Amino acid sequence: MKIKSNKIISFLMIMGFSCVGMAQMETQFTQYMYNRLSFNPGYAGSSGSICASVMYRNQWLGLQLDPPTPDYEAGTPPVDYLFSFDMPVKFLHGGIGLTVFQDNIGYNSCFYGALDYAFRIYWGPGNLAAGIEANIFNCSLDFQQLVGCSDFTGNYLNPVQSAGDPSLGGQMAEDFLFDISTGLYYQVPGSYYLGLSIKDILAAKSSVLNRQNARVLFLTAGYEYNIPANPSFQLRPSFLLKTASFRTTQLDLSCILSYQSTIWGGVSYRYQDAISVIAGLNWNHMQMGFSYDLTTSQVGGFKDGRSVGSLEAYVKYCFKVIIPPKLPSSYRGTLYLF
Repeated sequence: MKIKSNKIISFLMIMGFSCVGMAQMETQFTQYMYNRLSFNPGYAGSSGSICASVMYRNQWLGLQLDPPTPDYEAGTPPVDYLFSFDMPVKFLHGGIGLTVFQDNIGYNSCFYGALDYAFRIYWGPGNLAAGIEANIFNCSLDFQQLVGCSDFTGNYLNPVQSAGDPSLGGQMAEDFLFDISTGLYYQVPGSYYLGLSIKDILAAKSSVLNRQNARVLFLTAGYEYNIPANPSFQLRPSFLLKTASFRTTQLDLSCILSYQSTIWGGVSYRYQDAISVIAGLNWNHMQMGFSYDLTTSQVGGFKDGRSVGSLEAYVKYCFKVIIPPKLPSSYRGTLYLF
């Protein structure tokens, strides 16, 4: 069974993965707990190290899309690339960060870039950060490939009478948008963290793409529990709740078992979407992680042409720069009076 591209692309847009419409959801990552900067600017510099990471996600592997006719393209399931960098900056009393993201889905392609600053104070047993983010979007959409139900003629020799939406211009469209985000992030290192953030506060509009950013609220938390019988093992439960303009809501629940913070494995559940397995390891200053999602929505299933799952991988490198204290160049001797 193959899925027609016009049906699946419509499904994707409804689910919120597209850049078109009012209520799009931010792109999802199963290993969100290792990628907190991408949705909360308050996280910048929180690790106390200089960190750079690359993440790749290929969603809905095996999903077969047929074009409406041989003259049209089928479009692609979501494929995402993300690069992030953050570091603490002592004289700024916090940290800075950078995120670059590429999202390809259907006939749509989006580039996203963000600069973050987090101001951090010590509060109670941990530290609290307030972050601000400036981000830009560059999105393009090929309206020529969009075929509506009313455009099908039923004639085998000439199945489509027209393509594109006249109200959208009917051509390849591209536009830039600017927006801002903010977030709060509190952590007790080695114990727990809690974050609240809002992405795209300005809800920037594009008349060219017929798009308006949705304000997306993120709430996340995680906890580290040392197993008393064997402290070498840690349980790390966490969750991520996000809602786009309170119209579309998504919840991820995860639990990871770690051994001496060197290797780990666990499971994750995304409500009405996927069950996932997660594994990773630390090697010197390098951290690597992998996840596989078993699709539970209608896109998946054990049928020909449906999704067999989603694959995600990341590599992260962190290090610290320790500046030794400057030794005095001269010493004052003690003056004795007799």
